[in-house]
Amino acid sequence: MAISPTEAVKTARDFLLAHREDYATARRDFRWPQLERFNFALDWFDVIARERDREALRVVQQDGSIVSKRFSDLARESDRLANYLRSLGVRRGDTVLLMLGNVAPLWESILAIAKLGAIMIPASPLLSGDDLKDRLDRGAVRTVIAGAAYTNRFPPGTWTGVAVGADVAGWHRFGDAAQADANFLADAATRAADPLILYFTSGTTSKPKLVLHSHVSYPVGHLSTMYWIGLKPGDVHLNISSPGWAKHAWSSLFAPWLAEATILTLDHARFDAVATLDTILRERVTTFCAPPTVWRILIQQDLSAWKSRDLRELVGAGEPLNPEVINRVRQAWGITIRDGFGQTESSVMIANTPGQSVAPGAVGRPLPGFDVDLLDAQGNPADEGEISVRLDAARPVGLMQGYRIGDQIQPLGGEFYRTGDVAVEDTDGVYTYVGRADDVFKSSDYRISPFELESVLIEHPMVAEAAVVPSPDPLRLAVPKAFIALTPGSLPTADTARSIFAHSRKALGAFKRIRRLEFHDLPKTISGKIRRVALRQLEAERRASDQRGALEWVEDELSVPEKSS
Repeated sequence: MAISPTEAVKTARDFLLAHREDYATARRDFRWPQLERFNFALDWFDVIARERDREALRVVQQDGSIVSKRFSDLARESDRLANYLRSLGVRRGDTVLLMLGNVAPLWESILAIAKLGAIMIPASPLLSGDDLKDRLDRGAVRTVIAGAAYTNRFPPGTWTGVAVGADVAGWHRFGDAAQADANFLADAATRAADPLILYFTSGTTSKPKLVLHSHVSYPVGHLSTMYWIGLKPGDVHLNISSPGWAKHAWSSLFAPWLAEATILTLDHARFDAVATLDTILRERVTTFCAPPTVWRILIQQDLSAWKSRDLRELVGAGEPLNPEVINRVRQAWGITIRDGFGQTESSVMIANTPGQSVAPGAVGRPLPGFDVDLLDAQGNPADEGEISVRLDAARPVGLMQGYRIGDQIQPLGGEFYRTGDVAVEDTDGVYTYVGRADDVFKSSDYRISPFELESVLIEHPMVAEAAVVPSPDPLRLAVPKAFIALTPGSLPTADTARSIFAHSRKALGAFKRIRRLEFHDLPKTISGKIRRVALRQLEAERRASDQRGALEWVEDELSVPEKSS
């Protein structure tokens, strides 16, 4: 007898929960559910609301007040919203752009769009008018749901606007959905391969690509993310991420609700380290995820003052975690931050999982359901190479359908999906991240990993963040140059530069130590990733015209001691 889509997902989920700390068994025996039809909102979320209702969402607002929603609350409210959007003309297959902060209407809208079979385009509240025009045009957007404070950034168009919050002239009122019919009926069954999410990538090296995910590739694919985080029913999970980016869907949407955990989120105007740490204690957070940028800010505090009895799992993603950050947190809280690797194009595919030992700087091992190889430029297996996922019989559910170009979908094809990220595999099958293929460079015929050098630099007490790029050099082809953001109170002086150079000389071999450094603000994408490509271009242009930065220092021009003080 065939089981329902809900039971198929629950069986796969429960297997991973049962083997949460047994990586070997989970890796060997896990099987993705085989689904012909599936709708996350109707076949999963609403079933939980009926059968196992509990708190689904807790929003901590700027003034400290709490908005709490149970699964049943969101199921009912998203039914009304789906009917309201349908009355405004939203149909199956239409694209709906979402531009909301961490407010309850964001999750209501996601569920409603899924129920309708429409396609959501998540958009960060930090996007500019030009960014929005690009998304509206290339995404063929029919409807926009946006916070009232953001509506003035949208260019005129033929799309329909729905404003959340204050009334906006020419926009429909989100609040009117409360008067809509509470009984939602889908117009057809949702096929598993139907499109659900269209993401614009963060564009660290080029114009953002359009990544298309189906009703299973993210909603079900994030079983791997649930496993990596170590989530289980009843957990309170806090994830620091801006709406609009894939990481928000990873662990502020699909992974916690697959585990039937509570999503805790902060509706704050800007990140505040002390407020975040206070929230972890006060709201009894059990699992916490943050990007490396946030972790580097948090370790500037005395974390021992916020040691929690409830906190069980710590993870980081978005960029690789520097070993110094992991060590500082472990010393203060007795918990090891576990790194994970995935992309907008996928759920988590490689990670350090609960209960397993973590090698310093390692990103971990391939997760259950992912068959991963490292390939060299010729496509041959290698100990160091591009992280590549098999697409044949072992194709994982948690991979995108493909890139959308115009009205066409460019599906994944061939034997492998090549990620563009380089790693090294040791004899135990553990991967260590090297960097984006575009960021790795040669100096005196040695390959340099910016991440390795940056990890050494932030061990220096005055370095908050660093980005290493090649600086053209007539003798060595290129030498490593570091752009450095200093910790609060540190001064961009020759003495500071001399101390950092000495630290580099002590910790790194001669062929890869830092030869130039500059105190400089680090350019980032609006999703918070460092844009090394911009710094690389800046450095190349300066060297071509024989210029240097105002706060740049060259090791050979300073009297640098052999050991740091």
